[in-house]
Amino acid sequence: MTVQPDWAKGDGLLPMVVQHAQTGEVLMLGYVDEAAVKETEASGLVTFFSRSKQRLWTKGETSGNVLRLVDLHIDCDGDTYLARVEPAGPTCHQGTSSCFGDGVRPPLAFLAELDALVARRHAERPEGSYTTALFDGGTRGIAQKVGEEGVEVALAGVVQDDSALLGEAADLVFHLTVLLRDRGLDLSAVAAVLAERHATSRR
Repeated sequence: MTVQPDWAKGDGLLPMVVQHAQTGEVLMLGYVDEAAVKETEASGLVTFFSRSKQRLWTKGETSGNVLRLVDLHIDCDGDTYLARVEPAGPTCHQGTSSCFGDGVRPPLAFLAELDALVARRHAERPEGSYTTALFDGGTRGIAQKVGEEGVEVALAGVVQDDSALLGEAADLVFHLTVLLRDRGLDLSAVAAVLAERHATSRR
């Protein structure tokens, strides 16, 4: 059954949590009325009801740092919205990605950013980019690099210190991300496979 918003709980206003759709980072909290939700869905830009200005307010209407809506959810009690978004810039007026400060970024958030960056490089092919050179070299060349990096990770794990191992592991993850993108895949597809295996192992 679809949950309906319970506007009476907040006297016509409900909180909306805003989350980065790629990284999972919580960006801000605002309040919405029914008109703000309709405007958000119609325009694709997150719109709140400003309690201080007593009017609808689209995030980024003056700064340009809008929040492009990916999808909108409401919780099981019908009294809190969750908007998953793609931010056009820093969400906070202080210049940080989140209004809660930089300390709330999920530890693995950069992997999503890397995945998105590699996707842009694949689409745009900017000159002078190492990633562009890898794509231009073709699948076989990228796969060879992944193999080389895998060997270097194994060697570092046996005979080198933690810093060297981490450096080699970072190289492997990067080149693997490029190979996946070259095949039309991404890291989220890998995560889905791991999640399915985990679910299967617990049955």
